[in-house]
Amino acid sequence: MPDQAHPPLPSSIDETIAMLGDQDYLAGRALGTVLFLALKMKRPLFLEGEAGVGKTEIAKVLSKALGRPLIRLQCYEGLDIASAVYEWNYPAQMLEIRLAEASGLTDRDRIESDIFSERYLIRRPVLQALSSADGRAPVFLIDELDRTDEAFEAFLLEVLSDFQVTIPELGTIRAAEPPIVIITTNRTREVHDALKRRCLYHWVDYPDALQELEIIRRKVPGCNAALSAQIVAYVQQLRTLDLFKNPGVAETIDWATALTELDRLALDPETISDTIGTLLKYQDDIARIQGSDGTKVLEDVKSELQAAG
Repeated sequence: MPDQAHPPLPSSIDETIAMLGDQDYLAGRALGTVLFLALKMKRPLFLEGEAGVGKTEIAKVLSKALGRPLIRLQCYEGLDIASAVYEWNYPAQMLEIRLAEASGLTDRDRIESDIFSERYLIRRPVLQALSSADGRAPVFLIDELDRTDEAFEAFLLEVLSDFQVTIPELGTIRAAEPPIVIITTNRTREVHDALKRRCLYHWVDYPDALQELEIIRRKVPGCNAALSAQIVAYVQQLRTLDLFKNPGVAETIDWATALTELDRLALDPETISDTIGTLLKYQDDIARIQGSDGTKVLEDVKSELQAAG
């Protein structure tokens, strides 16, 4: 009988899609295929796409569905080895040195061996991901890799190729079982080919109208059907306007939730104006939608839905 706390990996593409669906993540065939292959081949999965399309959510869903811990490395400019991989507990090391000196111990090699041991090693996300205690590898999310620099990318090559980290004072630490690695990028800059070659790749796009409608149905069950259809049609239209930042799926869910909390049953200009801050995050985009562009979008949405019956 399978262990319910630790479900097995999916054995087919259809099982992979169903596994995600059970966690209310709607995946197309292409995403289901590349995710199944990444799990089967034990290769990192490199997900690229606009912010808010659900890249990070894939790692979270995998963690829940497979009953594995999620270890997240949130990338940012200036991220270094000490913050991402490991560092030594310097205060504890200094205390150990003083205690050794006070006790009359003068063997420098022994002192050095003691203070540069596992006891004083602080494991950051990368090393945690390679050190699964119970023999079950975690899901390791490297989120928004494009925010780091090329030097950190170069460091990751060893991690992604051999699932190991070399610590000068300790030697090489290799994962007993490779973690499930999900890498995301919003494409604010190009990531080097050497890193991409170590991964399977998938572009995560905005969902089509039917998918987005089903997402709202699952994530905001209190939103009535007519309002859900208007919300999705409106958001789909906004994404054709070449805004500074198109609304992602997360913003669509937030907007549907906000309108449901306000007991709205349909979109109107006043409602849109009052709640647009849950959907758009830049003032220039908001000003554009509160003007003639927004009026036209709402008219087009109503016409589209009326024509569809």
